[in-house]
Amino acid sequence: MRSNLGNLEIGALRVPGKQRGQELAMESTQKKSSPRPVNKGDRTKQIFALVSMVSFGGSAIFGIFSLFSSGLSSQHQQKQTPVAVSQESLLAAQERGYETVLQREPQNQTALEGLANVRLQMNNKVGAIEPLEKLVKLNPDRADYKALLGQAKGKK
Repeated sequence: MRSNLGNLEIGALRVPGKQRGQELAMESTQKKSSPRPVNKGDRTKQIFALVSMVSFGGSAIFGIFSLFSSGLSSQHQQKQTPVAVSQESLLAAQERGYETVLQREPQNQTALEGLANVRLQMNNKVGAIEPLEKLVKLNPDRADYKALLGQAKGKK
């Protein structure tokens, strides 16, 4: 480190060869950024890259389109499936479910009430009498159970 009356230099000495090297480096970077004629090999690479990008974009768009179209068609098929299941088969499945519960728990009031309602919806008034009689026996103060039992017995 040396000081010259107000000038402070730190580090290396100035060497004329280094300045020339820096000038050469700047000239080479300027030459690289300047436009140069495109040769045939570079043009081929550019065309190949462009064709590749267009192909990739087209296949991506086609894939996305087919994904959405198949999703929409499967939604239409799913909406049609529940319509194919009949009301009678649903009621029969509910009836079997309530009967299964009543085999394990014969005094289950929810299952008895559900079974009676399902059988009344199926117009099986004779089958609804047994669960309704059990409900009336378990709940003698409920007038609605007595009224349903009377309707089921009166319209055999």
